[in-house]
Amino acid sequence: MGTRGFSYLLLVILCIGAGCANITSPTGGKKDTIPPKLRTIDPADSLLNTRVKRIEMHFDEYITVSDAAKEVQISPILSMPPTVTGKNKTVVVKIVDSLLEDSTTYRISFGSAIKDLHEGNVFKNYTYTFSTGSYFDSLQLRGTVINAATGKPDTGSVIVTLYSATESDSAVVRKKPKYVTKADATGSFVFKGLPCRPFRIYALKDVTGNLIYDGPEQGEMIAFNDTNVWPGDTSETPVKLRIFMEKLDTTIKKDTVGKARKDSSAIKSDKLSGGRSKDIKKENKKEVLSYSVNVDTSNSEKRTFDITRPLKIVFSKPFVLNKEKITLTYDSAGVKVTPAISIRTDSLHPLEVRITTEWSLDMVYTLRLPKGFAKDTSGAEVMPGRFVFRTANEDDYGKIQVHLPSKYYHSSQHYLLMVVGDNDTIHLKPITDTIVNFHTLRPATYTFRIIVDKNNNGKWDTGDLFGRVQPEEVIPYNDQLVLKPGWENIIDFEQIPQDKKAGQRDKAK
Repeated sequence: MGTRGFSYLLLVILCIGAGCANITSPTGGKKDTIPPKLRTIDPADSLLNTRVKRIEMHFDEYITVSDAAKEVQISPILSMPPTVTGKNKTVVVKIVDSLLEDSTTYRISFGSAIKDLHEGNVFKNYTYTFSTGSYFDSLQLRGTVINAATGKPDTGSVIVTLYSATESDSAVVRKKPKYVTKADATGSFVFKGLPCRPFRIYALKDVTGNLIYDGPEQGEMIAFNDTNVWPGDTSETPVKLRIFMEKLDTTIKKDTVGKARKDSSAIKSDKLSGGRSKDIKKENKKEVLSYSVNVDTSNSEKRTFDITRPLKIVFSKPFVLNKEKITLTYDSAGVKVTPAISIRTDSLHPLEVRITTEWSLDMVYTLRLPKGFAKDTSGAEVMPGRFVFRTANEDDYGKIQVHLPSKYYHSSQHYLLMVVGDNDTIHLKPITDTIVNFHTLRPATYTFRIIVDKNNNGKWDTGDLFGRVQPEEVIPYNDQLVLKPGWENIIDFEQIPQDKKAGQRDKAK
């Protein structure tokens, strides 16, 4: 075989050998799910009579520190928080020891700040403790945060804070607290390792995350206790904090500032556009007045209009209304009937006109809006309209009967029954009997509560932090009711419902 033939044969053999080999990436073994282990810590944990200013933590693998400002918390809180850094297998914590108080137990919780470098496994649930005194503070304080408006435990993101009893109420808006803990999903909270001295206690929905109460303007809520609390006294009677949102301070000063900013922006915009913005405003003023009505006119055979809601005419801009021209009629056995109607505008919704009447069930109504029933502010008339629609039937609604204990009726206190369906308040009236019937209710999810109307003004009143006024007490029914069409339901405030279907029966059956 010549040299050329031998080379060819060798090439074939190599190709066959290469084709038989499967090239696969290495499996790498099982994924690492083990968090870093703490090998040594200096100074040691749980030392007495020590003012710690530097802590070194050595781990068995490379680590990383993330979101330390949020995750690493020292309690009591210092005006300057610890700095936490990580490098290779070491975490270093630095504390300004001049801020430490005498005879005080400090606990540093690391949350989820420390993780291994490659897989992100968290070194969690670790707390480092030391005391500047001769003993560790070990008292506890526990309680529950209640949403004052509903009377039920607050399940949102709420923190509970402690201030020294010597502080005034203004401290909650000026400075961070001494101690802070989070309420859990049931509204419960607990402080551990507290000293034996009195505190002011608050609950806070901390929207801004600065541990300071910034007021309802920031959407924050607050709760306070009428008296100071002592750790160790709450094992039998936990603290109950009713969190509320204060009324917004709508002063003329704020409106003036807002108007000044708006006017300033308008002037700048007008200068930049060479006066064009004024022309645009004039063009906007020429917009034709239009309106819509909240009824379905596509098929008068369909029962589409909910009689529990008002009939609305919604305009596109300010208008002048001639109520006398608006008519509402229905056909009863071939006879046109014109029921009495009430027409009013809503101060909160100035572009809405609401029409109410004693609606008949399963009836075809005609709303007539003739020429001249409304004009814009310049006197231009709106287009006339005619709307034909059918109301819902009795079977489209449900019924609820509410049973109330006599103590809410025969009492020197004033009580209100509040019924809410899908966030709409459908009933808020004084309790004058032990049974309250609702015959025509739209299908929705309903909640029920009793309000202790302390000032007898017919509504629930929120609290006032600096006025030291607690929100009015709310007694909730402990479940919600999903109302279905054609169903009758019984709500008994003396019983805790065990089954959402209890007390329900289908009329049709």
